[in-house]
Amino acid sequence: MNIDDLFRLYYRPLCLYAARFLHDASTVEDIVQGAFVSLWEKTQAGGPMPDAPKSYLYRMVHNRCIDVIREGGKGSDVPFEQLTEDLPDEEIVDRSFVWARLWTAIDRLPAKRREILLLSKRDGLSYSEIAARMGISENTVHNQLSKALQTLRQGADAVFLKIFLW
Repeated sequence: MNIDDLFRLYYRPLCLYAARFLHDASTVEDIVQGAFVSLWEKTQAGGPMPDAPKSYLYRMVHNRCIDVIREGGKGSDVPFEQLTEDLPDEEIVDRSFVWARLWTAIDRLPAKRREILLLSKRDGLSYSEIAARMGISENTVHNQLSKALQTLRQGADAVFLKIFLW
């Protein structure tokens, strides 16, 4: 597999994985892009492609995120010790792909419906708070949230929903 294929396949899951550690989207993207650049430079300099490029990229992103946190970057609220626990590579990959699927499905929702879903599930706002913020009725909030969840349920399996879809 070449760098272009790896990038297309792993860029978004790696960003979601790095976002577990860091709150700054531009830093996350810089880290992931930097990992791909490093791998590309290594192969251009005559080095071999790693036997497990997926694991190699995840480990590189993990280490760079930890470096940013150690340097005082905008890390997550999770204690540093938990961030550095070694998860099996397969579990890391599986989780990032599931999150990538979820965010891809959320991105496909109509803009207003997506905003209502995120305000409710991500930000924890009540129907009345969302209605006041968006200038719509609570009934509209309820209906749009129901439609968003229904759409997401149609494209996901039961385990995926139970674990990740609130």
